[in-house]
Amino acid sequence: MAIDAIAEGGARDSDRGATRWVQLAAGVVCMMAISSPQYVWTLMTKPMAALYGVPLSTLQVTFSLLIVLQTFFSPLQGYLIDRFGPRVLISVGSVLTGASWFLAARADSLTLLYLSYGVLGGLGTGVVYVGVVGLVVRWFPAQRGFAAGMVAAGYGMGAMLTTFPVSASLADAGLASTLQKFGVIFALVGLVSAQLLRVPPAALGAASHARPGSTTGAMLSTRVFWLMFVMMTLMSTSGLMVTSQMASFARDFGVGSALVWGMAAVPLALTIDRVCNGLTRPFFGFVSDRIGRENTMALAFALEGIAMTLWLLTRGDPVLFVLLSGLVFFGWGEIFSLFPSTLTDTFGVRHATTNYGCLYMAQGIGSILGGPLAALLHEASGSWSPVFLLAIGGDFLTALLAIVLLKRWRLQYLAKAAAS
Repeated sequence: MAIDAIAEGGARDSDRGATRWVQLAAGVVCMMAISSPQYVWTLMTKPMAALYGVPLSTLQVTFSLLIVLQTFFSPLQGYLIDRFGPRVLISVGSVLTGASWFLAARADSLTLLYLSYGVLGGLGTGVVYVGVVGLVVRWFPAQRGFAAGMVAAGYGMGAMLTTFPVSASLADAGLASTLQKFGVIFALVGLVSAQLLRVPPAALGAASHARPGSTTGAMLSTRVFWLMFVMMTLMSTSGLMVTSQMASFARDFGVGSALVWGMAAVPLALTIDRVCNGLTRPFFGFVSDRIGRENTMALAFALEGIAMTLWLLTRGDPVLFVLLSGLVFFGWGEIFSLFPSTLTDTFGVRHATTNYGCLYMAQGIGSILGGPLAALLHEASGSWSPVFLLAIGGDFLTALLAIVLLKRWRLQYLAKAAAS
């Protein structure tokens, strides 16, 4: 009887293990399906600016709306997912993401572009992103950094599969046809993958000996949360500036039409960026599970600052432009594994999705600073150098904050929580 019980328990553990890996794989695919609206946007700016006859700073409002709506509604979306489960809401989000491109293809005014690509796309991608991240950190209580990094890698690398096809389609078929075709593909892929998602059993959290966690209101009253919010805002600003403006500053740097190894420099850089932006998330998540979140943050954020400094200094070299762009993204993309895992480590698992939704709003502020405001600064100064210098300063400041303040404040908060 004891042997049978042991065998039965082992089988259950094996089944649970298989299930969590299915959840991780399905989450990665869902994230890949919603990544292109953000990460290939820079390819759209030139044909859209010509179509609507507006300057770059006006057009970049679309990108900011996408990220702001993706992030500012994420606390509500996180609450709804915690309340009603991930499968239905992530299915709806996938369909909305695809519909945003399909409808943008028919937008005959800038207002309709804002509403379709920006507002609808932001709501769709937001519910999928927050839902998937909040789900996997609950399935992997002992490997949160790695799990959050893997699904965030899907978001970072998903556009790797579409960058060259979208670029080629824009050249061959035009803007409207490209948006329609890929919008349908995104909706179908995300919808099918979402049907596999499930909430983990309650026993999984109990087995991990994790603290149940703070309520969202209690979290918002702590200085630790707001320090993380400021840090994520600074890092999001630098990364989203590069994401949204690369095609524009590449032209100003003189490498917009250059060839590198027989390929166009900008699409090649974007493809390499997607690989690096994806790999960094599980890599630094894995590292942070072992050497600590704050130590990893300091290392990664300083790496981006160094890479952006070198990028600015060698901006006229097409080969270095491509290679250093990958290093910049390798130093940036890990924020989407380090911040959610640090937040859940600190404030617990019970309200993990809603809590991360609150922190994820920092990405929306970063999109405004790195999108239209960065474009306005460029237009006012006539140079991208001030924009780069501000982003570089933010990177180094955030690396310093991780070591000097975040580590100490988190230890103090956790000691107080344990005592009470």
